[in-house]
Amino acid sequence: MRLFLSSYRFGADPAPLMSLVGSPGRVGVIAAAADAWPRTARTSAVVSDVMPLTRLGFTPEEVDLRDYVGDEGHARSAALKERLDEFDMLWVRGGNTFVLRAQMARSGADRVIPELLRMDSLVYAGYSAGACVMTPTLHGLDSSDDPAEVVATCGMEPLWDGLGVVGFAIVPHHPPAGLSGAEDVAPLEDAAAVRRTVTALRLAGIEYRTLTDDQAIVVNGDRTELV
Repeated sequence: MRLFLSSYRFGADPAPLMSLVGSPGRVGVIAAAADAWPRTARTSAVVSDVMPLTRLGFTPEEVDLRDYVGDEGHARSAALKERLDEFDMLWVRGGNTFVLRAQMARSGADRVIPELLRMDSLVYAGYSAGACVMTPTLHGLDSSDDPAEVVATCGMEPLWDGLGVVGFAIVPHHPPAGLSGAEDVAPLEDAAAVRRTVTALRLAGIEYRTLTDDQAIVVNGDRTELV
């Protein structure tokens, strides 16, 4: 199993991701976390991820999970698995973690992606929401992501469990050590949301890891390290 879970894109250096992947190839870009956004904003978000991936030598193609939502159930999941089998890596961008989780459930991606990871047939690279959705729980993330967007966007109630691929919660966009308040590199409201998420996880007794925008968690087989 190979995972690259970051707070923001490649973190400080894309080298750990590149060493996980080997030679860059085809990458499936999943932007479901942005599905609640206006069409133009969502399109711009996809472009903003495709360009840096292309500069690193990857060949990115969007995989829209909404194309795999329907009444067919198993048939839809099979079609999604066939599509994802085409890629060497999945790139799952940030946005609303609750919307991403719901779209993964509706499309069957929450079953297909863990299966592909167990087979080690691709690398999963996700940042912000794309990282958080791989954890056991989304508890506390409502401080920054609005669960109410799920009903309007996905027609279902929000799910509060993650895919459980890693055994700890992730808190992205954490201010670097030594910075707080007005010195934060992040907007004050974002820093406050991070603090509320950390507090909620601590009170619930949930194991978690914080990530600054320069950091990532790399899982390679039985090794997990912070880079």
